[in-house]
Amino acid sequence: MIGVEQLRKGVIFTQDNELFKVLDYEHRKQARGGATIRVKIRNMRTGSTTEKTFPNGQKVRDIRLDHAMVQYLYHDDQFYYFMDKETYEQTMLKAEQLGDGINYMIDGIEIKLETYEGEPISIEIPATVDMEVIEAEPGFAGDTANAPYKSCTVSTGLNVQVPLFVEAGNTIRVNTVTGAYVTRV
Repeated sequence: MIGVEQLRKGVIFTQDNELFKVLDYEHRKQARGGATIRVKIRNMRTGSTTEKTFPNGQKVRDIRLDHAMVQYLYHDDQFYYFMDKETYEQTMLKAEQLGDGINYMIDGIEIKLETYEGEPISIEIPATVDMEVIEAEPGFAGDTANAPYKSCTVSTGLNVQVPLFVEAGNTIRVNTVTGAYVTRV
């Protein structure tokens, strides 16, 4: 058990038999009243996000997740399928459980699968991913006065702002935390 004042971004805890991951944390202190802890949390099983306010001093049960390296295989209308690199077992997750990770699911990518008591909960993707540019707006030489960036679409459908020299068919490295262009590969 930990006090809610110890909750920080990324901490996973359980309350009312549900698993929650802290997305944002705010500590509020009122003049005469007690402090309150306001957190934005994601339900790890359903993928829904909510905001919750706790009075200072309340306790929640923190948990630790198990990790395994898996490889992304494919997806259908409901599920994304992954294969464990050591046991070759296949695991499936709903799109809601992946969150923004869906934008970076390229064939064969290796990621960490997070499980709790044998139940697959979520994934942890690498900090950067190399993706192929499928479509790019034309870049005009000397058009740097307006914006030195243009929009492009990568193989997963994600739109990324890239420099003018990037063209369709190029491979670019994308930061998975911010969704921003890093470099051309």
